[in-house]
Amino acid sequence: MPAVLFRSLNDSPEAWKAALSKRIPDLDFRVWPDVGDPADIQYVLVWDLLPDMLDGMVNLRCVCSLGQGVDHLFRGIPVPDGVDIMRIVDPWMAQAMSEWVLLNVLRFHRQVPEYEAQQSKREWRSLPPPQTAERRVGILGLGALGKDAAVKISALGFDVAGWSRTEKQIDGLQCFHGAEGFKPFLNRTDILCCLLPLTTDTTDIINRDSLAALPDGAFVLNSGRGGHLVEADLIAALDAGHIAGAALDVFKTEPLPAEDPLWVHPKVSVWPHASAQTNAESGGNQIAEAIQRVFAGQKPNNLVDRDRQY
Repeated sequence: MPAVLFRSLNDSPEAWKAALSKRIPDLDFRVWPDVGDPADIQYVLVWDLLPDMLDGMVNLRCVCSLGQGVDHLFRGIPVPDGVDIMRIVDPWMAQAMSEWVLLNVLRFHRQVPEYEAQQSKREWRSLPPPQTAERRVGILGLGALGKDAAVKISALGFDVAGWSRTEKQIDGLQCFHGAEGFKPFLNRTDILCCLLPLTTDTTDIINRDSLAALPDGAFVLNSGRGGHLVEADLIAALDAGHIAGAALDVFKTEPLPAEDPLWVHPKVSVWPHASAQTNAESGGNQIAEAIQRVFAGQKPNNLVDRDRQY
């Protein structure tokens, strides 16, 4: 019988086995390194691949990322040609990500860091009230996560725009695209929220030049991937006063090293890659369906384009 192989350092194999077994009671679910006969494996559910991990899997048909991002599957260990790559597209994760973005947009908009600083000094002083309709939020990336966040932020009355690699149209939102639309998008953005997939084209997209294109006093949120941000450039922009604050959930090195200056920077909020964690129960239906389709010789949904890397 075909089998599924699971590997992740951060996700519970017990939770995924329970979620999938409810939907496929006779599922042969194996957990790395207990592969058994590798020729049995047709479907791999994984965060990252190890060297030689797929050796002997002559019947492998699909590798699925344990998340909506797939950049980790294009680093180092290649997925063999002819093997499909898919990702999880989970409404629960979209909701969780939008909550994180909303939380931090509102945190900066409603001057929480300033009031927390005043509280630490026992200072009772009202600040000028912000105008929601005048606060321009920019969503970098208009895929499933970015679109959901943009719509929900817009519903609160913020002036929201988005940027994507290719042209998108979303009711009620101003959409920029391509290289020609990037700087105009940044110029009108007071709070920048990065939800892009990480590809060779988007690596280091938030850098000295793009930060300089934001208005003075802008804020930066990154919950895409750490590879999107040149961290030294952000620190320099914060220290210069051009960028007023940042909330970061992802980093080039994770876990963030204890000696990293971002931990103690007074204008930075550090999160441990927790904005939208993979959920076995909410993702179980689509993964079970994908496994059943693969075992039946069909293509799964949510396939990744190898050329675009998302």
